[in-house]
Amino acid sequence: MGSIARRGAGREIKVVEKREKLAEQMNQVEIGDVNTRVELVQALIPIALKAVGEILQEEVEQLAGGRYERGKENRRWGRQGGSVYLADQRMPIKVPRVRSKACNREVILETYRKFQEPQAGNEQMFLKLLNGLSTHRYRESAALVPEAFGISASSVSQKFRRWSAALLKRLMSRSLAGYDVVAIFIDGKMFAKEGLVIALGVVITGEKVVLGIEQMNAENSRSVGQFLDKLIARGLRYEDGLLVIVDGSKGIIKAVREKFAGYALIQRCQQHKKENVVSYLAPGQKPIWRIRLEQAYAAASYEEALGQLRRLHKELEEINPSAAASLREGLEETLTILRLGMTNLRRSFRGTNCIESVMSQVGQYTDKVDRWRNGRHIQEWAASGLLRIEPRLRKVMGYRHLPLLRERLRQALNLGQKTEPVVTQENRQELVAVGV
Repeated sequence: MGSIARRGAGREIKVVEKREKLAEQMNQVEIGDVNTRVELVQALIPIALKAVGEILQEEVEQLAGGRYERGKENRRWGRQGGSVYLADQRMPIKVPRVRSKACNREVILETYRKFQEPQAGNEQMFLKLLNGLSTHRYRESAALVPEAFGISASSVSQKFRRWSAALLKRLMSRSLAGYDVVAIFIDGKMFAKEGLVIALGVVITGEKVVLGIEQMNAENSRSVGQFLDKLIARGLRYEDGLLVIVDGSKGIIKAVREKFAGYALIQRCQQHKKENVVSYLAPGQKPIWRIRLEQAYAAASYEEALGQLRRLHKELEEINPSAAASLREGLEETLTILRLGMTNLRRSFRGTNCIESVMSQVGQYTDKVDRWRNGRHIQEWAASGLLRIEPRLRKVMGYRHLPLLRERLRQALNLGQKTEPVVTQENRQELVAVGV
């Protein structure tokens, strides 16, 4: 017990020394520098209320002079109940009042106004809830001092809804005109019984950007087409050519062909195609055919891959005509990246792994929600998660070859020479090889 007490006493001494050091820093700040003083006080939670009162009194003395002092334009006017934010907690405090003699109106204390703003507190609260903290447990985790209020389950929930609604609005309204998008992944994710379609863009320098989300129960061409119309209205540029990667949904493919007619090529996910084909086969045949299909898609060139897949199609016609029909449907579109000669980008664009990885990361936030109330609730959580992870998304593998992909798309779509491709040391020889 003695050793434990000594360790505890040592920690207490260190905490006191730290508080005294921070308090000394606060005293060195100029009185007029309100923002800096507010930040320092919020770091001193245990003694913050006393410090707040002292700072308010300093401003009162500047405005009305010392107690019983005469000749000032303002005068003291008692005190009233108020509150200030310390980190993400709202604390009660008695606020001194000052009144102007000339106009007989109350003078607002600038320091008090600043302390009523939560600073970074709301953001910290938002991140705690986004990462799975229940609103009913928030008071337990956030109560640094017993007198704190404004952190009940209902008030925290209201703040979170306002914050997430603002993030959804930002995601759905931000301009896309500044992004030079060369490829788009489109896929859906289910939330309970509701579906959400997400569009993920890849810009010419390799970064991934969330273009938008749309709630729809079925990926039909009309709904997806309206979603693409919204992206175009927000400034999405497609005139220089796009590669659109999809999982094979007929509705998405039809909408892409209609909205980007003559300006986009479709790459169907090879993994989805393989699974669709083997789903018709007997359990004992599935592993073998997965390997054979994977070997065909891993061929070095478009011609070689197409030849192998056609031979597999003939074999399947004898074994299982339904599986053969599934392989034949959209077969050319599963080889688009090879047909363009972009083997360096095969790992990134042969399937929908990029957007599925994003959805998996979003699920780390949204899977913690026990009950979805409505579609708005789903969209706000999805937008919050997407904007949270977007800055952490890595560039696509082989991103140095994206300027060459743009040029190959333009050639395949006969778009003409509108802009010069970006030339880097890595792709210079390839650009020369295609006559650029």
